[in-house]
Amino acid sequence: MSAATVEVTAGQVVTGFVEAIDARRIEDFPRYLAADVVDHNKIIHGEADEPGAAFDGFRQQLDAFGVLNTEVRQLIVEGDTVVARLLVSGTHTGHHPRMPEPTGRSFEVEQIWIFTVRDGRIVEIRAVGDRLGMFLQLGWDWPAAD
Repeated sequence: MSAATVEVTAGQVVTGFVEAIDARRIEDFPRYLAADVVDHNKIIHGEADEPGAAFDGFRQQLDAFGVLNTEVRQLIVEGDTVVARLLVSGTHTGHHPRMPEPTGRSFEVEQIWIFTVRDGRIVEIRAVGDRLGMFLQLGWDWPAAD
């Protein structure tokens, strides 16, 4: 079997995506995210509420955090669903449309991301995390509803 025909598991897709985020390899995102990926995490990301907008949402996150580390602490794979427990830390050094001007402050929180993977790409992302803890550590006000 050639390397081109080897099937990539859902867990490998998610691990590769998290590694691409951690290494700031935005150009690799299309290897892991479907073009019409749906991201259900608008409170921080702030991207448009439409399929595929997650590409811009993750780019904005990387722009806002000059240092951003995403460490997989646990990975659970069941069929096309992957649950990742992450330790996420970063330093707010850049601009983001939904965040205040850079504070230079750092944060460290746990997050749980739930991915749906189909045909070797992430098609849906849901996440929960200690957003209040993150906002408090960074000195941000809680965002108002749109």
